[in-house]
Amino acid sequence: MRHFDEELQDLQRRLLEMGGMVESAIRRAVSALANRDERDAQEVLRGEARINQLEIEIDDFAIRLLALHQPMARDLRFLTAAIKINNDLERMGDLAVNIVERAMSLMAHPPVKPLIDIPHMGRLVDSMVRTSLDAFVRRDGELARGVLLSDDAVDNLRDRIYVELVQFMHQDPAVISPALDLIFVARNLERIADHATNIAEDVLFLVQAVDVRHNAETKR
Repeated sequence: MRHFDEELQDLQRRLLEMGGMVESAIRRAVSALANRDERDAQEVLRGEARINQLEIEIDDFAIRLLALHQPMARDLRFLTAAIKINNDLERMGDLAVNIVERAMSLMAHPPVKPLIDIPHMGRLVDSMVRTSLDAFVRRDGELARGVLLSDDAVDNLRDRIYVELVQFMHQDPAVISPALDLIFVARNLERIADHATNIAEDVLFLVQAVDVRHNAETKR
């Protein structure tokens, strides 16, 4: 049994390694956009392969533990959560790459507007990702619920960005292409927040054995 516990700890360590890489990719992607920094963009692109490789390794490891030990109760919930979190982290990495691709496209155009809302949105999303992983490590349901509540603020900010950029496009058709890039950046950040919310929901299932998906009342 002790060996199994050590394997579970190893699985968590691998997940946190992947989580750290994804957090860094998100921050660098937003920095590449805000600072028009091609070096940050290239770092995100270079890190994608390692994130994808970790996803495969973690999936294989978790499935092997399920098959060999046939765990019950809390250990089963942990392994189920780990597999789902692994998938969410890999998708976040893909979305960071999407942001970088838009950032590199935007480097070829004059700025549409001063970038204030999107970097702010990036910080909110980064905090959600970090907090959801902290909640997982600490098995902290209250931290996880805080992530669920933060999702509304990200959605509201995304809506404000959309409205402002559409106004810019109406006023000046020449900015349509870069404005659309910024709209897609906001959308990708919002999707990263959704994946952080998924992790928080998995934490609540892990520590409290409750499924809060699609049930707003239990998220409060």
